Amino acid sequence: MYDAVLLPLAKQDISEAVHWYNSKEKGLGLRFIENIISQVSIIKKSPKIFPIRYNNIRTSVLNNFPFMIHYTIDST
Repeated sequence: MYDAVLLPLAKQDISEAVHWYNSKEKGLGLRFIENIISQVSIIKKSPKIFPIRYNNIRTSVLNNFPFMIHYTIDST
């Protein structure tokens, strides 16, 4: 299994999205975070199942949220 490293800008984006979702509906931010955790878990187990979108960047679309995870695979 691979490790996942969240960049500071990704953490900021997630935090802002959580606040926005919570402002729309109580608990929606938590569901968003749970969705991210679930998707990152899938990526960590099988990172090559998602397509390369540009350069060497792969993308995975979250279920139920209009949010895409962009990532690279470091095989070192």
